Amino acid sequence: MSELKKQVCDAIDGMRETLLNVSHHIHENPELAFQEVDAAATLTDTVEKNGLPVSRRAFGLETGYACEFGSGPENGTVAILSEYDALPGIGHSCGHNIIAASGLGAALALSKVNGWRGRVRYLGTPAEERGGGKEIMAQHGAFDGVDASLMIHPAGMDLTTMPSIALSSVEAIFEGRNAHASAMPHKGLNALDAVVLSYQAIAALRQHIRPSERIHGIITDGGQAPNIVPDRAAALYYVRALNARALADLKVRVKNCLESGALGTGTNVTLNWAQVDYLDLKTNDALAAVFDTNIRQLGREPIDASTLPSSFAGSTDMGNVSHRMPSIHPMISCAPPNVVIHNPEFAKWAGSDKGDEAVLDGAKALAMTALDYFGDQGLQKTAKDEFTETEGDSRKAVSLAFDETGVMEIGGCGCS
Repeated sequence: MSELKKQVCDAIDGMRETLLNVSHHIHENPELAFQEVDAAATLTDTVEKNGLPVSRRAFGLETGYACEFGSGPENGTVAILSEYDALPGIGHSCGHNIIAASGLGAALALSKVNGWRGRVRYLGTPAEERGGGKEIMAQHGAFDGVDASLMIHPAGMDLTTMPSIALSSVEAIFEGRNAHASAMPHKGLNALDAVVLSYQAIAALRQHIRPSERIHGIITDGGQAPNIVPDRAAALYYVRALNARALADLKVRVKNCLESGALGTGTNVTLNWAQVDYLDLKTNDALAAVFDTNIRQLGREPIDASTLPSSFAGSTDMGNVSHRMPSIHPMISCAPPNVVIHNPEFAKWAGSDKGDEAVLDGAKALAMTALDYFGDQGLQKTAKDEFTETEGDSRKAVSLAFDETGVMEIGGCGCS
């Protein structure tokens, strides 16, 4: 095993220029969720140039892709994931260029090394920042037959496990009746008042939710002119809770607050919930322990996540994957600890020399962890047994995570 690990690390070092060119190109050409045409082309072209077949427009998404290789599945199938969407206005301030190149490097390195048995499914998963691309791909069978899933995410610190909570999104559109605000205000039904009342109701609700829960939002439409009673106004909210069940309960309370604004003003409200709810991350401890050993061999020292403040938690659609099979979503440092993701400063670090180190170390740690899984039937059993302990809860969570009547473009805010 140690020789195999050396070989995959050497292969990644041999592809250094290719992998970093991919990372830099994606970083310099940020594309939003569902629009990652150039990034997907760059990644899939690189896969093909390395002699592997790749399916484009895979599993229901135009910018998704899939590549599978290896021997028979007797040692299981491991999915290695790449993300590559950016954030509006601040580019790759979540470092998805690093995620993309790390996943690519791990997959390509494994394809170049003999001596292991199993299958790798390398997936390009768009729209993590908005829309829940992994859940959409899962609905189209992307993870069918997969036994374990691996990915890595950049941050300001090294973490073997990432604290993550469940998230949903809702757009509230209020419709009233316009009127001249001075001459005949009594003729109007003020949609902006409805937004404000509902916002205040949610502000009151925030005082009486669990410490692990969050509700935050913005007014996206407040009318067109001060002298016209607004006949339309809108707001967008993110709703977070510890897990899918708690989220479902909190969504009902938020719904009541939004509807109260319409009731109090005589307006109508349409609630557009996201198609995808982001589930909490169910990290597989057995796989995480193996990853931890591998990343330490590269000279990194992950921080114990339990020492972080309880409020330190994001949301990711990798959570939806983790409730389907044993999964890990570790964090790898590419910036100082005081530089947080979803901040313009982080984008600079994602394209820096430290970001390049994260690409290579991330690829190596993922590839070595996949080798450990393929070569250790005890690890396979331990990971599966651990997952099975809460499999019933996970099935329920997955059943709550997708609403085909929801709006695909609204969902989620990615890892923030």
